[in-house]
Amino acid sequence: MGKRILAQRKGRGGSVFTSPRWIHIGPAKYPNLGSKDTEETLEGRVEAILHDPGRGVPLALIKLSNGLKFYNIAAERLKEGQRIQVGGKAELAPGNILPLKSVPDGTKVFNVELDYGDGGRIVRSSGCYAVVLGHAGNNVYVSLPSGKTRLISGFARATIGVAAGGGRTEKPFVKAGAKYHLSKVKAWKYPEVRGKAMGAYAHPHGGGSHPKGGTPVTHGTPPGAKVGHISSRRTGRRK
Repeated sequence: MGKRILAQRKGRGGSVFTSPRWIHIGPAKYPNLGSKDTEETLEGRVEAILHDPGRGVPLALIKLSNGLKFYNIAAERLKEGQRIQVGGKAELAPGNILPLKSVPDGTKVFNVELDYGDGGRIVRSSGCYAVVLGHAGNNVYVSLPSGKTRLISGFARATIGVAAGGGRTEKPFVKAGAKYHLSKVKAWKYPEVRGKAMGAYAHPHGGGSHPKGGTPVTHGTPPGAKVGHISSRRTGRRK
């Protein structure tokens, strides 16, 4: 009798593979201020810079003049007590939130919305930034960290500057304990053992005195055997 392999256990779910949402501070999203075409500019204040477990970038707790509070990705050099602005006529200062149509070409931005009101979808990792390349009517060309250029609505909002926490990935883990604690807050399964290092009862790649594995399997293979090189989605000349 064999055992359930990792792919089967992941599919079933369970506490090991579930994100511990209860320890997270909250979502980092822009507030919905009503009409997307408003020119109103709100003043705000950074009340705290907080660490969110499992998130590589710190969060800023911001309170606006209308009493609304929200979390946003913190910008580099942002500090507690700092005044920020939200709106179409806000200043071009790190931490301020503007619609892309109001951001001049060449400006570094992060936490970019894809559509107004989604709260920020891309360029949210520590040390990341995108660059505004040009304006085309109500749309804006933005160069993403991947090097890809994307056309985004000018009403979508972004934060000026560079996301804090840059250089985080340059520090080595050094010991297994550091990787273990990171995996606990990110719902990673750690450590993961290679299939070909297991016995034959535990994995389709297991068994034998020599390294093996990577056996091609079809898409119709059941989860217990669907490991290694999955067959291509399509073959032949594309017409």
